[in-house]
Amino acid sequence: MKFTKMQGIGNDYVYVNCFEEKVEDPSALAIQVSDRHFGIGSDGLILICPSEVADCEMAMYNADGSRGEMCGNGVRCVGKYMYDYGLTDKTEITVETLAGIKTLQLFVENGKVAKVRVDMGSPILTPAEIPVVAEGDKAVDEPILVDGKEYHMTCVSMGNPHAVVYVDDVDNLSIEEIGPKFESHERFPRRVNTEFVKVLDRHTVQMRVWERGSAETLACGTGACAVAVSCILNGLTEDEVTVKLLGGDLEIQWDQEKNKVYMTGPATVVFDGELK
Repeated sequence: MKFTKMQGIGNDYVYVNCFEEKVEDPSALAIQVSDRHFGIGSDGLILICPSEVADCEMAMYNADGSRGEMCGNGVRCVGKYMYDYGLTDKTEITVETLAGIKTLQLFVENGKVAKVRVDMGSPILTPAEIPVVAEGDKAVDEPILVDGKEYHMTCVSMGNPHAVVYVDDVDNLSIEEIGPKFESHERFPRRVNTEFVKVLDRHTVQMRVWERGSAETLACGTGACAVAVSCILNGLTEDEVTVKLLGGDLEIQWDQEKNKVYMTGPATVVFDGELK
């Protein structure tokens, strides 16, 4: 089976072109390829498949084999793969995901896609649809008790559930301890991705992310979008925000008039390979 390893600001996945390859058990394959000692090493597996409603379908699996609805860094890499590997010659394409159809604008330099702007759609703020157990029509600055300590979270779905928590020090956070306790907290029926955020100024924030099913990753595109929406809802930033992640920066804009979130960032091929 041929594969391509790609990364979007350090959020790395193994990509399989299912226009040509067939994967019988994607969950098992995701666990196998994600292992950084005995496999290829990645945050998960993404299958690029034919679609009846878009230019392609992205089927995304986390490192633990669970199916994910959406991955912002992953979908940018899908756009790059489609163009760079000759599956399309268009610079605007659509990608079917479990979180809906995403429209991608491809920025080409020297015949290759250098960065991608993704229309991530509208943020979901209704607690039952995220889902999170909370009263009221939004979970903004909502108190939550985790491991005996009270935190305040703002919950947003970008097709997958996120809890944004503001902290004074992101760098020295014990994310390996607190992350799993948020992920499996009883208030999140389908578990949750948790972003720990420090606001640097009105246009810049810093974040680390504990991803549901994958532990801490270097970047999370849907998480960066959720963080920008959260910051704007809490009055902490303007509508355009640079989100600084461990793997690099993403530019996020929430157009509140259209109620659309746009994410712009790079996509990079690491290497091509073959798995026996």
